[in-house]
Amino acid sequence: MKAVIIAGGKGTRMGDISKEIPKPMIQIGSKPILEHQINILKRYGISEIILITGHLSNVIEEYFKDGKEFGVNIEYYTETIPLGTTGGLKEIENKLVEDFLVLYGDIMFDININKLIQFHNQKSSKCTLVIHPNDHPHDSDLLEVNEEGRIIAFHPKPHQNKTYYNNLVNAGIYIFSTEIFKHIKKGKKEDFGKDIFPRLPQSLLVYGYNTAEYLKDMGTKERFDEVKKDLENGKIKRLNAQNKRGAIFIDRDGTINVKKDHIYDINEFELIPGVSEAIRKINHTELLAILITNQPVVARGLCSIKELEEIHKKMESMLGQNGAKFDAIYYCPHHPDKGYQGENITYKVRCNCRKPDIGLLLKAKEYFNIDFKKSFFVGDSLRDISCGKNAGIKTVGVKTGEGCINGKPDYLFPDLNAAVNFIIQISNS
Repeated sequence: MKAVIIAGGKGTRMGDISKEIPKPMIQIGSKPILEHQINILKRYGISEIILITGHLSNVIEEYFKDGKEFGVNIEYYTETIPLGTTGGLKEIENKLVEDFLVLYGDIMFDININKLIQFHNQKSSKCTLVIHPNDHPHDSDLLEVNEEGRIIAFHPKPHQNKTYYNNLVNAGIYIFSTEIFKHIKKGKKEDFGKDIFPRLPQSLLVYGYNTAEYLKDMGTKERFDEVKKDLENGKIKRLNAQNKRGAIFIDRDGTINVKKDHIYDINEFELIPGVSEAIRKINHTELLAILITNQPVVARGLCSIKELEEIHKKMESMLGQNGAKFDAIYYCPHHPDKGYQGENITYKVRCNCRKPDIGLLLKAKEYFNIDFKKSFFVGDSLRDISCGKNAGIKTVGVKTGEGCINGKPDYLFPDLNAAVNFIIQISNS
């Protein structure tokens, strides 16, 4: 597979750091961002690379030359007129005859590219975007995926008040089939995120590869400083999906939101005070924040899957307003007991995903390569504590909601915030 790196950025928001060099040549540690990217591509067997350059292109070409010194083969296409993120790619269409990888030259990342390619191939995708949640969805271009991971809509900012969306953003790394060229106009300045992608779901199989690995663009001086720190302490490499990570699995009703009997009306959803702060603290560690919740309101016929997911969109939006995010949300819509008026018989089944069974935890474990020995389950009920114990995970009860009256967790705290403070403390010890 060939890789194309779009490396023509000026870095105007970086100030003096990129005044005399193109943004992709800004040094992180002792190497330019581009060199970090090329080393990761080479690690996964991608050695044929095309650099699309523009601003101060000579700096890039003089440094990398033909790529032989870096163990790869590099070709160049230099734009004389800037044509956004799409124009240069269209000009090299004849060099790309099979599926290829595209990334922006200002992104510091370390992801398992083999896993990304496997996902792309398994889905028979024509266009795969690497995506992830972020901590500021309210001012980001967002996208929406179905349960299979297919992207069904794009939602550019600004967002309407009281309209809720999944917290998923485009990370700037893609795998395209050659069919993408049918959607790019030669010589026209356009951007993938704003102009191309919103048109694709109606005509092309577009999928989102959701990852919790390290991905950060160098858009500002603040992000640049953060990335430098993360490189120095090894965080960037540790978050690669090849490495196991710990997670904090968190119940929803009574732990995240105020406990009410069967929430199926979106207006009834209310975060418990301090929850956003707690999840934001998790986001600043290397632990994953993953929601695990039973939602029998679907099986009971009280709401549809779509209505349940609207409630979760509201939750994601509320957390995002406070700089917090879940890395993933898993829910069980089933209920085993049949014979009730208005029930949805499709979901009246026995399953292995309803807590205290551990099906959802196993699903998360496989997808994110989670180490249960480094993980915790936080909840307010016997079901939550039993689920954690059934998976061999340390359990932490909270006194909100049902208050763990019947459960016997390994640890017990007043609320999620106190529980997270403790977990972070012992995880770092």
